[in-house]
Amino acid sequence: MYPGHVFLSLFLFVAIKFCSADNDNLQDFCPTAFLTSDDRHCPIFVNGFPCKNPANVTASDFKTSKLKLAGDTDNFLRSSTNIITAADFPGLNTLGLGLGRTDLDVDGVVAPHSHPRAAEMMFVSKGLVTVGFIDTRNEVFLKVLKEGDVFIVPKGMLHFCYNSGFEFVTIFSVHNSQNPGLIEIAGILTGSEPLRKINQRLAEREAHHHASQINVLYQHSELAFLNSRHEDLKSPDLGYLGLGFKCQTFIHVQVSDPLIY
Repeated sequence: MYPGHVFLSLFLFVAIKFCSADNDNLQDFCPTAFLTSDDRHCPIFVNGFPCKNPANVTASDFKTSKLKLAGDTDNFLRSSTNIITAADFPGLNTLGLGLGRTDLDVDGVVAPHSHPRAAEMMFVSKGLVTVGFIDTRNEVFLKVLKEGDVFIVPKGMLHFCYNSGFEFVTIFSVHNSQNPGLIEIAGILTGSEPLRKINQRLAEREAHHHASQINVLYQHSELAFLNSRHEDLKSPDLGYLGLGFKCQTFIHVQVSDPLIY
């Protein structure tokens, strides 16, 4: 092999390693070392969490029971999501892994969101659920999952899910980052005053609604992307597509929400 080929091979190998979701370990393990009140005067800033003294590491650092119990689904969305990061589970630190549990009551929905730092692998432990994600071409990839099925959501993609059956749904997830992050679209559009004003103008322009009517939409921001009692939610073939996800803007979904009026 020519020297140039060797150099190119090494360069590609290093480049691929640098493109990994998280950096590789530099030691056997690194459970999170939480700073005490005495350490606050001398904070440590690192990409992740500082490591616990190896002499103090125990088996308990690598075990968690946080995903054992179902979450509280007594809310508007009838769903609960619990994401476990290295901040909650010390043994995850530096391993490039995050865990999660999602519970959906009948008609339960997880509104559109994304994880900017991680892909997600979803395993259906119980029930029937429809899962989908939207790519940069605004194409929706939608699939009905049964117990035992696995679904992959690519890194950073906007995704959602809803209960397609008539029983409780439980999903366990794995992220390829110890801190995947979470961006909720409804919160972005309605939680920031500048974006709120921009979207009000767009809504008025597209739907010819008066500003006071648009304010009603923002007061019901959770309705912006779904109708939890909408009959389409019981049909896996329609689901979110039936709620306007093929429209050009999310504003269109807000304005056309029949529950508002």
